[in-house]
Amino acid sequence: MTTPPYQPGYAQGVSDKSKVVAGILGILLGTFGAGRFYTGHTKIAVLQLVVGVCTGGIGGLWGLIDGILILVNGGTDAQGRPLRD
Repeated sequence: MTTPPYQPGYAQGVSDKSKVVAGILGILLGTFGAGRFYTGHTKIAVLQLVVGVCTGGIGGLWGLIDGILILVNGGTDAQGRPLRD
């Protein structure tokens, strides 16, 4: 196993992705899975996109709730590191 490279300017173990950006993308573009694409969770993002399209946009509630939860509780990127503030 290899260790992830050191990211200058950030504490080790903290993602370079922002929870504010991920949350806002989830709220505004949740139907398209934008918040999840941003954090690197591609499978969940594609699922959000498919649900949003198949339900005529009603599935966007999933993205709205997901975005709010990311803003309130934080979240992780695809490598499991917590999103920075």
